[in-house]
Formats: sequence, structure tokens, C-alpha cells
Amino acid sequence: MKRISALLLSMLLLLTLAGCGQTKKTETMTGLGNGTEPVRHMELQFAKEFSVDYYEDGCKLITVQDDGRFLVVPEGVAVPTGIHSDIVVLQQPLQNIYLVAAAAMSLIDSLGGLDSIGLSGTQADKWDSENARLAMEEGRIRFAGKYSEPDYELIVSSHCALSIQSTMIYHQPAVREKLESLGVPVFVERSGRESDPLARTEWIKVYGVLLDKEDEAQRLFDEQAAKMQEAEQSEATGKTVAFFYISTSGYAVVRKPGDYIAKMIELAGGQYIFSDAGEDTDGSTTSMDMETFYQTAKDADFIIYNATIAGEVHTVDELIARSELLADFKAVKDGNVWCSDQNVYQNTMQLGSMVLEINHLLTGSDPTSLRFFYKLT
Repeated sequence: MKRISALLLSMLLLLTLAGCGQTKKTETMTGLGNGTEPVRHMELQFAKEFSVDYYEDGCKLITVQDDGRFLVVPEGVAVPTGIHSDIVVLQQPLQNIYLVAAAAMSLIDSLGGLDSIGLSGTQADKWDSENARLAMEEGRIRFAGKYSEPDYELIVSSHCALSIQSTMIYHQPAVREKLESLGVPVFVERSGRESDPLARTEWIKVYGVLLDKEDEAQRLFDEQAAKMQEAEQSEATGKTVAFFYISTSGYAVVRKPGDYIAKMIELAGGQYIFSDAGEDTDGSTTSMDMETFYQTAKDADFIIYNATIAGEVHTVDELIARSELLADFKAVKDGNVWCSDQNVYQNTMQLGSMVLEINHLLTGSDPTSLRFFYKLT
């Protein structure tokens, strides 16, 4: 009996020590590690997934939440000595970036930073950005494979200074490890983890730091914030809105109430109708069987069909073909059925404009000028 008790005690001690080790391993590191203190921090209004510290020599430390730290060193400035081993050094100017995170393209394009991108994880015809498509068609940006199948030979031969990846890279740890072993730093774009629409747009400040265009980044962010404020100051319409798509398996896929799309609808003066959808599940979307979806959304004043995954539809008949239940919806009978542009998710820099557009479609003011949403006939 004593031997069993001793064994149990030993196992408990080992588990305790292991737990302590894990806590220490995941402890967040701060500072450069060489005694140098930042002179100031970037002021952020909405973003939670990154921070920036400024140092006297002009270096800037970007910390990406739950991912990594990157020290941006200006051209002509020596890399500080004695810094923490976890800090990835990025020496400016950054050239031949391998851009995989589609959400970052509109931010970088708005900054006039396409010259820094040499490689793309998206084919030319899949970009919503006309400038990105043209750059690829002219060979200034080359396709280097999607996130799960990079063209390592092309990436290395192009002297790629940085790979900007979406959070999908978390599902391909071997790819990230391979890129880093080849000397290509991996920066994970986490704007998609931000729940506030302006927080997503505020990620332009990250690229302002990386590309040495901070003043322009602040100006562009302020423009979108002003548009968001304009929409927010308009009177509430009282109109309910269903934003969804029908999956190939016949389920309605909706955004959760805490998602940025739901918040955009609220900011535009609408009421997101799926106010209780999927709060106890992970991710930004949840699936509903059609009976539950019908009972929840049939009386919605407006329908906005999400074309990002399921593809665009252009007529009400096309939409009803995806589910005959939709024919009985109030919005269909009233002619208030809209569809989003298929590449709307790429336009992180235009979220303020999108909120204004949703406000316009809810109020019926100037619907012909909309860019990101169109009415089904």
C-alpha cells in the first residue's frame, strides 16, 4: 500500500512540475531583452491583436498576439545587440514579400506598397484589387503557390524578405517551419481575429510600420473611421437584416452576433436578426438547419446573401433555387434582397465604406452608387 501511495505521490509531483514548465514556456516576453526601453507605444483605438513599441534608434517592435515579435530596423541602422532570441529582425527596406494573406492586399495597395510585394499566394484572376491583378499580369508579382503548397525554390531565388500569411498557416505548421528554415520570416496577419470592423482596418498601421509609411497609414485609417462615424450617427432604421449563405450540404451558414459583419450591420442602423446564433461554438460562423433558419429569419426586412463562399447570385430566382423556403421570406416578397460582392472579404481597407453602403441600402438612399453590395432582381 505504501509503494502505491509513493508511486501516486511521484506521479502527482511530475504532473505539477510539468504544469509549471508549461506555464513558464508560454509566458509572454516583453522588451528587447538588452535593457533598452521603448520611448513610446503606438496608440491604437480598436485593434487588440497587435501592438507596436518605438525605440530611440528608430527601431519598432511589432508584437502579434499569440504569435510572434518582429523588430523592424530602419535602413542604415545597426541591429541592436543582445536582444531576445524570440525576436525576428526585419531590416528595411522589405522587398519581394510573399503575400498569402488576402486581407492584407487592400491595406498594402492603399499605402502604395505593391512594389514591396514580389510573390503572391493568390492567382491574378482571384484578386479584387485591380492593381494587384495588373501587377501579376505584367509579371511584377509572381504566383508562388498557395499557403499549403509554396514554391520554395521560387521564394528562395527571389530573395524573399518576408512571408505574410493568414491564420490558415496554423493548419500547416510544417510549411511555416520550412519557410523559416530557409531564412524567410513568417508574419501572421491576424486582422481576421478582430471582432470590431475598425480594428480590422487599423491593421493598416502594421503595414505602415513594415513599409515605412506610417503617416499615410494613419491618414487612411482616419478616413475610414470618419465614414464609420458618419454611418453610426445616422438614425437607427429599425430594419432587421439576415446575412447568410446556403452551403452545399443544405444548411444556412450565418455570422455569429459577435462577428464584425453583425457589428457592421448594427453600426449601419440595422438589427442583425441572428442575435443568439452559435454563441457557444468556436469560429465566426455557425450552421443552422433550414427549419431553424426559416423560423428565425423569415420575417427579416432585408436579406444580404454572402457570396464569399457560395458564389454570387444575380436574380431572386437563382437565390430561391438554393432553397425554396426563401420564397416565403418577407424580404423576398418585399423586394429587399441583396448580395455581397464575392471578394468583399479582401477589402479590409474599405470597411467604413461598406458600413455606409449597408446604411444606404437600408434607407434606400442612392442605391445605384453601391460597390460592395448589389440588389437582386
